[in-house]
Amino acid sequence: MKISYNWLKQFIKLDWDAEKAGELLTDLGLEVEGIETYQSVKGGLEGVIVGQVISCSQHTNADKLKVTKVDLGDGEPVQIVCGAPNVAEGQKVPVATIGTKLYDAEGKEWTIKKGKIRGEESHGMICAEDELGLGKSHDGIMILDKDIPVGTLASEVFNIENDHVFEIGLTPNRADAMSHWGTARDLKAGLQQQDLNLELITPSVSNFKVDNRLHKFDIEVKNPELAPRYCGVSISGLKVAESPSWLQHRLKAIGLTPKNNVVDVTNYVLHELGQPLHAFDANYVEGNKIEVKTCKAGTKFTTLDEVERELHEEDLMICDAEKPLCIAGVFGGINSGVTEKTTAIFLESAYFNPVSVRKTAKRHGLNTDASFRFERGIDPNITEYALKRAALLIQELAGGDITSEITDLYPKKIEDFQVFLSFENTAKLIGEELPQETIKDILTSLEIKVNSVTEGGLGLTIPAYRNDVQREADVIEEILRVYGYNNINFNQKLNASISNIDKFSDHTVQNTISNQLVGQGFHEMLANSLTSPEYTELSELLKTENNVEMLNPLSNDLAVLRQSLLFSGLEAVSYNINRKRADLKFFEFGKTYHHYESGRIENKHLSLIITGNKAKESWKVTQERSDFFYLKGIIEAILDRLGIKTSRTSPTKNDIFSEAVSYSLGKSKLVEFGIVRKSILKHFSISQEVLYADFNWDTILEFARRSKIKFTEIPKFPEVRRDFALLLDNHISFEEIHTIAKQTEKQLLKNINLFDVYEGKNLPKGKKSYAVSFTLQDEHKTLTDKQIDKIMNKLQHNFENKLGAELR
Repeated sequence: MKISYNWLKQFIKLDWDAEKAGELLTDLGLEVEGIETYQSVKGGLEGVIVGQVISCSQHTNADKLKVTKVDLGDGEPVQIVCGAPNVAEGQKVPVATIGTKLYDAEGKEWTIKKGKIRGEESHGMICAEDELGLGKSHDGIMILDKDIPVGTLASEVFNIENDHVFEIGLTPNRADAMSHWGTARDLKAGLQQQDLNLELITPSVSNFKVDNRLHKFDIEVKNPELAPRYCGVSISGLKVAESPSWLQHRLKAIGLTPKNNVVDVTNYVLHELGQPLHAFDANYVEGNKIEVKTCKAGTKFTTLDEVERELHEEDLMICDAEKPLCIAGVFGGINSGVTEKTTAIFLESAYFNPVSVRKTAKRHGLNTDASFRFERGIDPNITEYALKRAALLIQELAGGDITSEITDLYPKKIEDFQVFLSFENTAKLIGEELPQETIKDILTSLEIKVNSVTEGGLGLTIPAYRNDVQREADVIEEILRVYGYNNINFNQKLNASISNIDKFSDHTVQNTISNQLVGQGFHEMLANSLTSPEYTELSELLKTENNVEMLNPLSNDLAVLRQSLLFSGLEAVSYNINRKRADLKFFEFGKTYHHYESGRIENKHLSLIITGNKAKESWKVTQERSDFFYLKGIIEAILDRLGIKTSRTSPTKNDIFSEAVSYSLGKSKLVEFGIVRKSILKHFSISQEVLYADFNWDTILEFARRSKIKFTEIPKFPEVRRDFALLLDNHISFEEIHTIAKQTEKQLLKNINLFDVYEGKNLPKGKKSYAVSFTLQDEHKTLTDKQIDKIMNKLQHNFENKLGAELR
């Protein structure tokens, strides 16, 4: 945002230099990112002074040149060769002295030098209007008033505008400072803390009056929730022309191109007071009627940039009796704007719903000065004041009469905010106890009304234009920024206490598992919780009605909060694969969000995504693709690390996984993992297999706290291993073998491992071979062959009877 210092000083008479004022604005939270210099004439006519022609004679070697002697006020006249036909003795003229820098129409710089023209020396140049940048005429030199003293600087004669322009990095919450008036308000509050009590000067509208009532407009607001306040007035008999130089300089200084006196006034008041205005050519308003309403979806409308747009059913429009004229708060229509033929206007000033304006601007890809302010929330209490201010300026510059009463439709007043400020909380947040009178003075300087004073705090009324100050903490922030962050004292002594940290607190366990996963080659990712509502349609497990929708989404792709971590993970996978990184291992700790009839719920999850090869390509390692059992091993390692022993494993069938398994403990599901279906991968343009695991992290934490770690001595006696090659039916799982074995021998059987699976020729149809190892150990003595054989025979017998197994 650009703020002109000269313009700012119309509101507050400050004699500081621009650098010092910029430092104070930055301290107040309006960060000045740079200060530019603006000059109404490039170069500021530096080196150009008023001279008097004391003699003028014909050049001996050129018919169109004259040799003049010019008095510059220093007692030594200089000779200047001049080609202007109107130069004559006795004239007061602008003279560019040696070394002066002038600029042509394209802004190219050139320097006045001493030289010879057709044999005669020339020590400067008598200038024409266009050579100084004061106009376009080049018919002859400029002839000045004879009363101007010789030696006067030309910049003083022509009132050159020299200005400093602050480039302010305005934060989105500071809607109140989106104008010169708003910036001046803050500056006044900051100056007061430096014992400079300067008056804030506001433009007067006391001269506003209705001249006649010959051009009344009927105004109807059909969507008051989208246009809470709407004002309008008509002005007739005006003459559209070029704006005066002072107004053009104000607009040019902040980067705006002047159009005409009417449009320039609306832009001027916009940047002066922060209230957007719009002027309609009254001759194009059919039926002398203004309707503020939404139009039918698909309605065609051509804006000022000559682009035909298709309206959305929620776009608020300003219409006449027959057609739309303007997209409310965003952009005008091509046929209703002010031109040089305009003689009467309908002038609009309104407060539009910020969310509505933002959605409309985003839908149509428009970003205007008006939408920028409406989106952030303007002051609803200056709507009529700004309208009167603009109407008076238009009358001053373009003539005309006010030909209607001001119509002000404001059915439901936007109320100020009520906040109680605790002195104790103020001291606690600021870190220093400020005097109560200082607090009250700061609040008063910010136009925050103190309604009541008690021993504990203040009852406050916050003006409606400060829509970012609605809580006690917000008020304390206002006090602190005006008081000055640099004025807060810091204690030399730092006190701290050591807190007892629960080893099973969320962040502690999370860090433990993160370190484990990183050690296994994973990278942590952090995705946006906002996602596309289209992802809900990819699985029947996700319901559209359970989406938590954003009231004011940044885009359609970020319109809802995610119900699953899977899709943001697949976005990351697709992004990396498209950049030639196909071997990926990601993990993410994040939340899912659901809207149910009973309310909104957040659940924390840990998600794992694996795709591609297990390890990086190397001459020492044979490439092996990540598979279901690789993911299973990682999951079991996580559960083992947390001391969680699953009690139930069950296959999972849904439209997310083509093959999946879930681990549960009691009735609580701990984790679900498997191979993502190709139909989902196709949506993200992923052609390779992707493995996904979803931990219910809140449940994991609950069971991790319950786990008890037991410490035992390392056994002194050796382990014994025996192997079985079992011929089994295809449908029998290793889990069944594991369960039967544990039931058969609970004390001496320490480990059961499946180390080979074979299916193929030389085996009967429908059969498979499992090679299983059994590790036996007695912690108190060495096992004998007799004991070992007895256990193995018992295992064999149970496998044969319960599973129909055969030893190979």
